[in-house]
Amino acid sequence: MTPPDPRVLALEDERRVLHRRLEGLASDFAETVAASLDTNADDEHDPEGATIAFERSQVTSMSRQLEQHLAEVDAALARVAAGTYGTCTACGRPISPARLEARPAAALCITCASRP
Repeated sequence: MTPPDPRVLALEDERRVLHRRLEGLASDFAETVAASLDTNADDEHDPEGATIAFERSQVTSMSRQLEQHLAEVDAALARVAAGTYGTCTACGRPISPARLEARPAAALCITCASRP
């Protein structure tokens, strides 16, 4: 039996963390919506400062970012399966091990990632 690939383990661990965070945000969103049912419709002048609309927007934005990162992790796992993990998807050169350690889902080498 071959030992598990540490790259795959790191990506799968990151995937689990992202799913947990998404579940937490979904719960936060549900709580925010439930709380808004018990308040007046004009939350623009909330004496506490933060409005329910702002909280909804913030949770939605964070969820989108996590979903995007999850898609990047899934794409990285697909590259591992295809044997192309660690190769820049733009220029075809190797992605440095230090970059992959810092960003396991990286699809671009640092040169390509820093292009505008």
